[in-house]
Amino acid sequence: MEKKDINVLEQMQNMTIDLNSKVMLEKAEKDGVETMYKRKLGYKVQCGFGLQGICCRNCGMGPCRISAKTPRGLCGADEHTIVGRNYARMCAGGAAAHSDHARDITHTLALTTPGGDYQIKEPEKLKDFAQFLGIEVGDKDIYDLAHEVAEECLMEFGRPFGTSKMMKRATQARQDLWKELGIEVRAIDREIATVMHATHIGCCADIESLVLTGMRCSLGDWVGSSIGTILSDIMFGTPKPVHTEANLNVLAGNNVNIILHGHEPTLSEMIVAASELPEMQELAKEVGADGITLSGICCTGNELTMRHGIKIAGDFHQQELAIITGSVEAMIVDVQCIFPSLAELSTHYHTKFITTSPKARITGSQYMEFHEDTAMEDAKTIVREAIMNFKNRDASKVLVPDLKSEGVVGFSENAIVGKLNNVVNTQIDDMDTLKPLIDVLASGVIRGVVGVVGCNNAKTPSNYNHLTLIKELIKNDFLVVTTGCGASVAAKNGLMLKENAKKYAGKGLATVCELVDIPPVLHLGSCVDNSRIINICTLVAQSLGMEVPDLPVAGSAPEWMSEKAIAIGTYVVANGIDTYLGVMPPVTGSSRAVEILCGELKDKVGACFHVNEDAIELAKMIMDDIEAKRPHFEELYQEKVLNKRLAEVAAE
Repeated sequence: MEKKDINVLEQMQNMTIDLNSKVMLEKAEKDGVETMYKRKLGYKVQCGFGLQGICCRNCGMGPCRISAKTPRGLCGADEHTIVGRNYARMCAGGAAAHSDHARDITHTLALTTPGGDYQIKEPEKLKDFAQFLGIEVGDKDIYDLAHEVAEECLMEFGRPFGTSKMMKRATQARQDLWKELGIEVRAIDREIATVMHATHIGCCADIESLVLTGMRCSLGDWVGSSIGTILSDIMFGTPKPVHTEANLNVLAGNNVNIILHGHEPTLSEMIVAASELPEMQELAKEVGADGITLSGICCTGNELTMRHGIKIAGDFHQQELAIITGSVEAMIVDVQCIFPSLAELSTHYHTKFITTSPKARITGSQYMEFHEDTAMEDAKTIVREAIMNFKNRDASKVLVPDLKSEGVVGFSENAIVGKLNNVVNTQIDDMDTLKPLIDVLASGVIRGVVGVVGCNNAKTPSNYNHLTLIKELIKNDFLVVTTGCGASVAAKNGLMLKENAKKYAGKGLATVCELVDIPPVLHLGSCVDNSRIINICTLVAQSLGMEVPDLPVAGSAPEWMSEKAIAIGTYVVANGIDTYLGVMPPVTGSSRAVEILCGELKDKVGACFHVNEDAIELAKMIMDDIEAKRPHFEELYQEKVLNKRLAEVAAE
C-alpha cells in the first residue's frame, strides 16, 4: 500500500475497537470495496444545523434553518418549534418501525394452525395474555383463542374509542400519571398520525406540547414492542439460557454460510426450520459443503440466538464486513437497519443479497418476497438458492478473521427470576418469584441494574462506548441487562460467560454470578425486547408497593443512532427510568428542548435524559445517580418488611 492508503486504513481502523473488524477493513482496502468506515471519512464536517436539529423541510417553502441572522423560519417557527417538531417526528418514525413489526407478528398469530408452518408453542402464556386482554378463555380450542387474541391485538393499532389495554401493564400510579398528563396511548396508529399532523406546517408551535405528543407516541412504541415480544414467545417459545458463539469467525469452515439480518422472526424462524430439513442438509453435501451454518446480524441475530443458539456473526457495523470475508453464500434480510450498500458490495463477491419484504426493497438486490401464508415453501426456496451458490465461492477471496467468543444468551423475565431464585430465601407477601431479585438489590450485593441497549454509531469508535460502559458498571457490582447490538458487543467480548465474572465483575456481582450460574451481563434479546426490561421493573415496583422511579435502575443507549432508539429512550423515561445517552440527540439548537428533555421531564414523569459523550463519565453519572436513590429504596424496602412482620404478629 502507498503511504496515503495506509493513512486512510489507519483512520478507518481507529473507528472500531473490534479486532476482527480491523482485519476486514484492511481486506476491504485490498479488495477495492467501500464500507461505512470509508464513507465516514468523506464526512469530515457534518451539517451543524442538522446536528442541532434546527433545520426544517416540512413544507415546500423551505428548507429553513435557524441562525443569528435568520432566527425564524419562513412561517415564523423558531428554534424551539423546529427542534420540537423534529424530535416528535423521530419518535413517530421509531414507533412506526417497532409497531409495524408487532403488526406483522400479530397477523402471523392469526395464521397459526395445528401442524401448520406457525404453531402455538406456549399455550399457557397465550391463555394468560388472553385473560389480560379481557378475553374469556374457558375451554376454547387453543388456536381459536389465538385467533381471537390476534384480533384483539390488532385493535391496539386502530382502536376507535378509549385507550390501549396494554397501558394496564404499568403500575396504577403510572397509569394515573399518564392520564393526568394526557399521554395515555389511544391506539398506536392514531398516535403516529397525531404526531405527523401536529408537526405539519401551521400546526403545533409549542415545544412542551410537542415533547409530550412525542412521548405519547413513544408509549405506543412500548405497546407495540410488548405485543411483538409476547406473541413471539407464544409462537416461537419463551427464551431460555442457551450457549452461542459470536463474531465473524463463526463464518469459518466449509459450510454453506447463510446470514439472517433484520428484525422479524416470522422470516428467520422459517429459514431455521427449512435449513434443518434433511433434504437441505443433503443438498449442501451434494454441492461440496460439510453442512449449513446459519448466523445472524443485528436484532434478527439476537432473536435467533436466544431461542436456538444460532451464532452471532456481528453487529450493525459489521454487516458489510461479513460479506467482505468472501465466505457468505447469502445474506437474507427483511426490514430495518439494512445498509443499501450491501447490494453493490455483494457484486464484488459471490454473495447473494436477498431482500424479502416490500417494505425494504433495495435496488440491486435479489428480491424473493416472503409470505407468511406460504412460509415454509418460501423459506425452502430461499435456502435452496443459498446452497446452490456455494459452488461459486472463490477461495482466493476468502479471509475469515480468527477471533470469536462464546456466551450464554436468552434470559427472558422468567429465566432471570428463575436463576436468581437460588440466591436468597427471604419471602415478603406474594413475592415468591420476585424476592430473590429484590433481596440482592436491597442487600446491596448488587448495587443496581442497568439496561445497556441500542445500536452502533459512527460518531464514536464502534463498540467502544458499549464495552467501556458495561465494564465500568459490572466491576462496581451493577448487573447489566442488554438487548440489540449492545448485546452483540457484550457477547463478542466474553461478557456473557459466567467464567469471566471474577475477571470483570465486582465481588458482590461475581458472587451472585457464581451462586446462580449467570454471566455478569444478561442477554434479553432484540430491541423490541426492551419491553421485557420495563416489565421486570414494573413487577418489582408493584411487588414492593413502590413506583418505578424509586428503584435502583437506569437505562442507557451509549451508541444509539436510529429513530427507534429515540422512541425507546422516550418510553423508558415515560415509564420513570432515567436514561443515559452517549451520543447527543439533534436537539441542542433549542435551549428549551434541552431543559425539558434533560430536566423538566423529571418533575413530570419521574425521570429524564442525561447525556455524556465520555463513556467513563457516563458510567459514573449512572452509578452516582443510582447510589443517590439507594437510601430511599432501602428505607421503603425495610418498611415493607416491617409491615409484613407486624401483620404476622397481629395475626398470631
